[in-house]
Amino acid sequence: MQYRKLGSSGMYVSSIALGNWATHGETLEQDVATACVRKALDLGVTAYDTADAYAGTKAETMLGVALKGVRREGIEVMTKVFFPTGPGKNDRGLSRKHVMESIDGSLRRLQTDYVDVYQAHRYDYETTLEETMGAFADIVRAGKAHYIGVSEWTVEEIRAGAALAAEQGIQLVSSQPQYNMLWRVIEAEVVPACEELGITQLCWSPLAQGVLSGKYGTSTVPTGSRFSSEDGRLKTEHKFMQPAVIERVEKLKPIAADLGVPLATLAVAWVLANPNVSAAIVGASRPEQLEDTVKAVDLTLEPEVLELIDDALGDVVERDPGKVESFPQRV
Repeated sequence: MQYRKLGSSGMYVSSIALGNWATHGETLEQDVATACVRKALDLGVTAYDTADAYAGTKAETMLGVALKGVRREGIEVMTKVFFPTGPGKNDRGLSRKHVMESIDGSLRRLQTDYVDVYQAHRYDYETTLEETMGAFADIVRAGKAHYIGVSEWTVEEIRAGAALAAEQGIQLVSSQPQYNMLWRVIEAEVVPACEELGITQLCWSPLAQGVLSGKYGTSTVPTGSRFSSEDGRLKTEHKFMQPAVIERVEKLKPIAADLGVPLATLAVAWVLANPNVSAAIVGASRPEQLEDTVKAVDLTLEPEVLELIDDALGDVVERDPGKVESFPQRV
């Protein structure tokens, strides 16, 4: 395993982080979730990412159970706040009320006294940034979080957040965007600004929700996968689940084969090749899946390989910085 600094902080995180979105509490029961976490620990993974809204708060609870008995100082636990965790108008967003109440709920479910990074899961356009950052600062000063981060904020929002955090005397150290070979919208604006501000990326969906694992072929769809319809055909509602995209991804397989690695390993290594990336957040539904993922830390991609990847994917790569995910209101 490799370990990289998180932003301008002095804290290291493992370059592979285990995330539990769409797994713990949704597709996995506790025994399998615990087995995946224990496998990750065996492979040197120390960073674990979750959110209060995942599986209706159940994901945090399951991660807390899976990590029980692990030396707390030896791991980095990260969670998030924004999306609904209850039926009320105040059970969402980044108001002081919701943020202060949510951190206590997260700590209780995770069975820990603090999280290493507390992240704003999205930007809240109904709450002033001053109110949100004031609440985050109080959480850090209370020892309930060491650092703060954001997820899917635009470059303007990141700049404003970093400035207010500095005024409050706390560190905004991380940005958690979607980033992979197919989705590069952070490269033009977010990454340069973050390099300037001392912020690094914790990237989710390095496999483009499974497309870059190579399991979706032009004529084959894995039975029981999230993008398989009842009649066995490919569900094409998702932006990555398009025939043109899958045809291009097929062209990556010979590149991976020449390097002697699975396509999933190549995809994660590609994300880690960006120097502004501290960790790639991966999921796992079976412990053995993590073995191919972790191999990515030992794979150095030469410039000619990166060029071959770009040529293979061609115009299906999305680079528009205006497509950084953002929500105009609480959902």
